[in-house]
Amino acid sequence: MNIYHSLDSFHKLEYGVVTSGTFDGVHLGHKKILNRLKEISEQSGGESVVLTFWPHPRTVVSEDSQGLHLLSTIDEKIELFSELGIQHLAIVPFTRAFSELSSDEFIQQILVEKIGTKKLVIGYDHRFGRNREGSFEFLKKNSLQYGFEVEEIPREDIENMAISSSRIRNSLNSGNISEANDLLGRPYTLSGTVVKGKQLGRTIGFPTANLFLHESYKLVPQNGVYIIRATHQEKRYNAMLNIGVRPTVDGSIRTIEAHLFDFDKEIYGEDLKLQLLHYLRPEQKFDSLDKLVQQINVDKQHSLAFFS
Repeated sequence: MNIYHSLDSFHKLEYGVVTSGTFDGVHLGHKKILNRLKEISEQSGGESVVLTFWPHPRTVVSEDSQGLHLLSTIDEKIELFSELGIQHLAIVPFTRAFSELSSDEFIQQILVEKIGTKKLVIGYDHRFGRNREGSFEFLKKNSLQYGFEVEEIPREDIENMAISSSRIRNSLNSGNISEANDLLGRPYTLSGTVVKGKQLGRTIGFPTANLFLHESYKLVPQNGVYIIRATHQEKRYNAMLNIGVRPTVDGSIRTIEAHLFDFDKEIYGEDLKLQLLHYLRPEQKFDSLDKLVQQINVDKQHSLAFFS
């Protein structure tokens, strides 16, 4: 996959088959659009292009974006688009000036002149341009003028799937990891660097890898204990995870701590990837460390049974 972090480096195509959007999470609803994009490009002999924006447009144009947490980092999106077989990924820096482009300017300057669009595929109710003024009806009405065809994924296809990035965020925030994973079509992932914590885990027989996320905007699911799969240096380990403030030891800072089974290496400063598979229980405060250890042993047995 060819990756462009600016349209200045994009070489105009003879026959671009294009879709555009933020694609947060690259979930099953997005995949329907992307699979259709690939299908058309293969049938037409054209080249598939995904046009996405970074940072997320809401962080630039919306006053209520302070608490916006995203399902995927830009690196995760790049990896997912590549796995799906997209040929060209153009990541457009989203600025206030870019947001002021009218729908006509966006189409003419970006889709036509920069990319060479001959077929545009969009999801139902997709909007673009200043104040989201551009629509499928606008595109359809002016497609001859712009020199490309436009196809909209039918409304019933999108609504029947009932998938949206907002719904997935709500599932994660309520601890419903199973629903979130079903809507994503894969396990929800957290990636970061292992940092030193208070090292309490090793004193009670459960050493943990304390994860520092690479990007602060990444959504961290509801506090609690999860069954996970961890990947370190391309090797996978069954594991369990605690997200929370560790109230039993009077903690106050939210941490992400993974206990990897059959693993005894020190990996401070190294990268770790966690796939969240199942929500076990909410975080709770125990009367003593002994009772906490008892519960962790129960959690471990549930986790081992999950993988058996």
